[in-house]
Amino acid sequence: MTDRFRELERPQAGRPKDIVLMATVSSFESLRFPSRSDLRQFAELFEPLYNASTEEARRQAVAALSRCPQVPDETALFIATRPIAVAAIFLMGSRAIADQTLLRILRAAGPEHARAIGRRDDLSPAVVEALVASHQDHASRKAGEDRAASLKEAARLEREEQIREELRALVRAATPAVAAPAGLEPASEAHHGLFVRFARAGEAGMLAVTLADALGSSQWLSERILLDVSGRQLAETLLALDVPEEDSLFVLAKIYPHLAEGGAAALLAALDRAEAIDRVESWQRADSYTNGNGLPKAANGDDAHGDRGRSSEAARHRAAG
Repeated sequence: MTDRFRELERPQAGRPKDIVLMATVSSFESLRFPSRSDLRQFAELFEPLYNASTEEARRQAVAALSRCPQVPDETALFIATRPIAVAAIFLMGSRAIADQTLLRILRAAGPEHARAIGRRDDLSPAVVEALVASHQDHASRKAGEDRAASLKEAARLEREEQIREELRALVRAATPAVAAPAGLEPASEAHHGLFVRFARAGEAGMLAVTLADALGSSQWLSERILLDVSGRQLAETLLALDVPEEDSLFVLAKIYPHLAEGGAAALLAALDRAEAIDRVESWQRADSYTNGNGLPKAANGDDAHGDRGRSSEAARHRAAG
């Protein structure tokens, strides 16, 4: 079993670092009782692969490791000191972080890391005491900031907001009135099938194209939705598009491995469809103002049928290829 780590370390032509990182983490996850040698080899491999991988692969790897009962101490410390966007899920949920590691992080990291540690449900008295001390330290630092600099920054922000409001008023005065956009309509069965197919194949790029087509939006919006590593934005979008629950659960579990084994079902159950529709429609409007002309068209409206039909057909041809 230990040879599997060394096999991954060897260079392989055309093999992206993201795939090697996830394969290394998957191999480590499969070890029910890793030996000291396994832990040492994984620690040696993880950091260089992490540094060579994309941000999305890093997030997925850290999310997977947060479920492992054992992680090398040096790897745990390395992950825990990454930017909070990556480290948060590990700090909040990993049972493999020793108290000594948590104490080191509290002494060196900022308030965001401390807040993430504070959300753990297994805090020891020593860690709780260190959290209180960290909070008092950060509070005293903030109180000691130069007041004149704070007032100057507040005045600058106020001036910027006034300028933005003036620009908005000019745009509203110059923009002719247009009809309100039609409500979001359910995605088609073709979209349902493409969602499942691309999720199964791990083709996030094609999934983003299909999602943008279903929303009648730019691909910028669909990619932003997929980049939410919690999976909540994609879950809200699938719910708003009335994608069958079975397909939604499959897609969420494939795109966000940490939502497997009941996580996706719990996430969907906590959402309200009416609220999800309101939120997705607000994303559409913002996307149209930023990346389109005027207000966005309905997802499956008559006006958008021609363009979306051609886009759907193109996506189906690409999937078939």
